[in-house]
Amino acid sequence: MPSIHRPVENSVMTPLVEIRHLSKFFPVTGGLMHRKTGEVKAVNEVSFDIFRGESLGVVGESGCGKSTLARLILSLIPPTSGTITFDGQNINGIGKKQLRHLRRKMQMVFQDPHSSLDPRNSIYRSLEEVFKIQKVPLPQEKINDKISELLGMVGLKPEHCRSYPHQLSGGQKQRAVIARALALTPEFIILDEPTAALDVSVQAQIILLLQELGDQFNMTYLFISHDLALVDYFCQRIIVMYLGKIVEITPANLSQKQPRHPYTKVLMESVFIADPLAKTQAPQIKGEVPSLFNIPEGCAFENRCVYSKDICRKKSPELLEAQPGEFVACHFPLTYEGKHSL
Repeated sequence: MPSIHRPVENSVMTPLVEIRHLSKFFPVTGGLMHRKTGEVKAVNEVSFDIFRGESLGVVGESGCGKSTLARLILSLIPPTSGTITFDGQNINGIGKKQLRHLRRKMQMVFQDPHSSLDPRNSIYRSLEEVFKIQKVPLPQEKINDKISELLGMVGLKPEHCRSYPHQLSGGQKQRAVIARALALTPEFIILDEPTAALDVSVQAQIILLLQELGDQFNMTYLFISHDLALVDYFCQRIIVMYLGKIVEITPANLSQKQPRHPYTKVLMESVFIADPLAKTQAPQIKGEVPSLFNIPEGCAFENRCVYSKDICRKKSPELLEAQPGEFVACHFPLTYEGKHSL
């Protein structure tokens, strides 16, 4: 395997997070005896690197394994197979105490700010809890100062610390969630659709805030979304997933170049353009998404691809380097002119 999907400009950098052959299969049971009748391959043989200071995007339709991947990386759920290395340390199977200490360096911002905060706790208590759980040796006065600093950092006022979640708007709640993620100055933050539950105007504010914080603290982000246009704007590289597998890894700025995988092309054609004079073309896609219980033997996208051939039904394509820094899992990848290499 090539140097795992290393961006050309980062060719001499060492990765912060290394994912190797990571899989997560969920068993499916049935009958009175609850016997195993199959399994859902939520994440299937995924390998990639995340480099310090970069924003790496993960896109794909609902059910493609994006959120499962995020939970695997943070060890919120155990993998079926594969390894996860953070800053040179293999985190598979480490003890609870070691994992708790490691989580000071890696945090997550979830999709729904309404359910991310305990409604029984004030914002102050939610932020204070981080220091208590991690047993940070700070006097109460220092914790108070730190909480005020965190609120200011994300654009909230000091008096917001006395508020409860139901007293805040969606944008204010997400800012509080981001403040909590920043409390211990982590190196790495996973953003799992952090703007999906927010109004469009508020989405822009949150994205701008995340960019400013990333620049200020040299933050490393894994940005998960179904919105390709948003990921293309926010990130330097993009991973495209389909039914648990990576089908393409590409540098961002997709509006200036052609994708290499037919599925990425369909996603690009589906992006809404806010211009009434712009010429739009309906995505060329057919068929239905295969069942997660019965993923095809060959290419999972074969039944929906207008370019599929016999080999696509028989053999699953490997993720190979098509150009420096560009990887695609397709037997017949698209060329830069948007034509198929048949």
